[in-house]
Amino acid sequence: MTRPTQSESGSGDAETSGVSTTFLRWEIVLVLWVSLGAAAIRALLNLAERLTSGRPLNEQVAPIISPVAPDRPWLDISYQIAFIVLPLGAVALAGYLLHRSSESFSTIGFDFRRPGSDLLRGAFLAALVGGTGLAFYLIAYQLGLSAQIAAAEVVGNWWDWVLLLLRAAENAVLEEVIILGFLLHRLDQVGVRAGPAIFISALIRGAYHLYQGFGGFIGNFVMGLLFGWLFRRWGRVGPMVVAHFLIDAVAFIGYATLADRIAWLP
Repeated sequence: MTRPTQSESGSGDAETSGVSTTFLRWEIVLVLWVSLGAAAIRALLNLAERLTSGRPLNEQVAPIISPVAPDRPWLDISYQIAFIVLPLGAVALAGYLLHRSSESFSTIGFDFRRPGSDLLRGAFLAALVGGTGLAFYLIAYQLGLSAQIAAAEVVGNWWDWVLLLLRAAENAVLEEVIILGFLLHRLDQVGVRAGPAIFISALIRGAYHLYQGFGGFIGNFVMGLLFGWLFRRWGRVGPMVVAHFLIDAVAFIGYATLADRIAWLP
């Protein structure tokens, strides 16, 4: 099924949305500036720091979730909630900009109109991408192309597990709504053809994972190509949000639970 709001030629519908192409281009720049585009720049600088540290990449640790103030639970949980809530401001901005152009999150398939289909497709994607991604990470780590990824560190509080699930949900919504749905939709509207648009989306997705090393970049770039193609085919980010949530939830909780018990896991 193709998206009803996009044309195969990539000519877009900026005219029918009542917003100029110039304004739409600025929307893309600004939304990326305050979200994942900025994260990509920070990740690139982080990689440069790792490569110039004098230590092999696979001897360095790339933490994803770790306590900030473990000796003061009230402060640590406040930090963790802020890390979850504040990035979602970019999602709210994207929703506002869609509304200004007489659209909504439903335009990109971020809604509850097809929960069964989204869940089934998302679960299948999670199994496919998650298993393949773990194998690729292990290979990249052994080749020295990836840092040791510490997915999640917990200190034993009951709310740690809730926060891990909320962080997985935040990651899924932020990344798939912004870098997949909003970006590809707006690129289509300003006349970028499907192939180059998917490549741009995947490139940015890979770039903001550079803090993990080259393995993180390559793996997420390939995932971005797959997700971009499926978004163009299905016209919905819903399945990819579900898949991303499941992948991160399993990674976070699995690492926190099993990291010290599985010898072959870096």
